[in-house]
Amino acid sequence: MWPDRRILDLFGIELPILQAPMAGSSDAALAIAVGEAGGLGALPCAMFTPEQFRTQMGIVRQRTARPVNANFFCHRPPQPDAAREAAWRRRLEVYYAEFGIDPATIPAGPGRAPFDAAFCDLVVELRPEVVSFHFGLPEKSLLGRVRDTGAKIISSATTVEEARRLEGAGCDAVIAQGCEAGGHRGMFLADDISAQPGTFALVPQVADAVKVPVIAAGGIADARTMVAALVLGASAVQVGTAYLSCPESLIHPLHRAALRQARDDATVLTNVFTGRPARGLINRVIREVGPMSAESPAFPLATGAVAPLRARAEAAGTGDFSPLWAGQSAALAREMPAADLTRSLAEGAADLMSRLSRR
Repeated sequence: MWPDRRILDLFGIELPILQAPMAGSSDAALAIAVGEAGGLGALPCAMFTPEQFRTQMGIVRQRTARPVNANFFCHRPPQPDAAREAAWRRRLEVYYAEFGIDPATIPAGPGRAPFDAAFCDLVVELRPEVVSFHFGLPEKSLLGRVRDTGAKIISSATTVEEARRLEGAGCDAVIAQGCEAGGHRGMFLADDISAQPGTFALVPQVADAVKVPVIAAGGIADARTMVAALVLGASAVQVGTAYLSCPESLIHPLHRAALRQARDDATVLTNVFTGRPARGLINRVIREVGPMSAESPAFPLATGAVAPLRARAEAAGTGDFSPLWAGQSAALAREMPAADLTRSLAEGAADLMSRLSRR
């Protein structure tokens, strides 16, 4: 059925569909559902503590024998900048006043931990079949320990140069993440978001540039977009936003409602929530403060100052200060259980490829 079986054989899965590891929006339930349907489920470990990672892996192992992908961020923790943090809070002070929040009570600190020795120890112990990284790769000593477990290693590239760098570092496959994708850009060699190519320009160029299999990510939400990616040279696709509408996702009801109203022009890249460019649905804080603010502290230090505004606004019934992560194809998503969505994507793609081959 699938002309390029490299990803299927590499990961031991039946369908060339990976669930994107969406930090804060999914956990073991979604990973299990996708895995049981024949795809590769993922645990988004970037916002887990080590103990939460252990717990989530335990749930996966109890409920499925299918392989799972454990995903980690590889950002370098920034040096705190008191002046920049103060400027950021001054930029938000009108909103603090609106919601009755005392800025002095807001703690500073990162909201996401990079892959480190503690997480690496757990990878060695728990042995997920696939380990993926975002924002590059960890230091060589940690990467070597992961490789020694037998795990397949993959990471995201937003340019051909990044893809080549990942292949040279020993990645078993490369995720080609186009600018259409929801959530954070995986870029690690550059920071110019205006120059990032779209998925359907990036995938064939990456496929030509590297020998390892390519996984297309960004703008893939139905059978047509899946087939397009496969025809352009991808061995598999990574689907994120489409899974957010599934009942297994953990998104807030306000986020779910916003996705139902999504349009093709409803998203933008913004750094106002975390300090790093990520694609989400446009809301009040993006319109008024961003989308790209020079005052936003470096990733992930911007998160702390916005978090209490998000909490108060959501309690009041609005997503005006929430990171409503979504890709440009959000309007193509359908609300159904994750296993049904996975099978529907695969069956639709197989049928479409069959019909195209007969023409």
